[in-house]
Amino acid sequence: MTFRHAVIEKNVVLLAILTLITISIGGLVQIVPLFTIETTIERVEGIRPYTPLELMGRNIYVREGCYLCHSQQIRPFKDEIERYGHFSLAAESLYDHPFQWGSKRTGPDLARVGGKYSNEWHVAHLVEPKAVVPETVMPPYAFLAQKPLRYDDIAAHLRASRTVGVPYSDAMIEAARADLEAQASADGDSDALVKRYPKTVAADFDGNPARITEMDALVAYLQMLGTLVKFTDIRPEQLKQ
Repeated sequence: MTFRHAVIEKNVVLLAILTLITISIGGLVQIVPLFTIETTIERVEGIRPYTPLELMGRNIYVREGCYLCHSQQIRPFKDEIERYGHFSLAAESLYDHPFQWGSKRTGPDLARVGGKYSNEWHVAHLVEPKAVVPETVMPPYAFLAQKPLRYDDIAAHLRASRTVGVPYSDAMIEAARADLEAQASADGDSDALVKRYPKTVAADFDGNPARITEMDALVAYLQMLGTLVKFTDIRPEQLKQ
């Protein structure tokens, strides 16, 4: 047996071939079973596509590089769960392209930030972070409150998202502009919006009813994070499906 090992170890070509075969077998054992199931993501009630305003806010979040300092992934460790809440589920990122899990926490995790603070708090924090959290190193984003949100192509944006698997219906795409404007208004008719996107909160997020700004969109996105799933209804066996 030792002699056979010596032959293999001294023959580079033979060693490479046998290594490739071993890795291939291991890879096939892991990959092939995945083709026999419909999805590897657990099914969780409550997950829905982003509203048009939330989607625009997410674009701003990505554009400004917020994911570089804030993660959206709560790991299943006691200290993280005690600080941030229920550990993150893969289904919560089902409609993210790309996901915003992040790899660094200069600031706190944002996976459950929705509803934790008021709209006014978020605006104040984004305008002048140090006025709210003195020890922060976060730069100010006051310009968001002055920059009108450009959403003339929002229907096309939803249509493009549908091509990569986000289940936007024709009705959602047709009403995209109206839904965005309804969510950004505290006095608008949001009944149809909420019917299409359950648990949507409509408000004048930036406190300026005269126009819809990028601040409106970003705060709407932040206020949605972690609010769609009722975690008290999640049972361990559901996560194994």
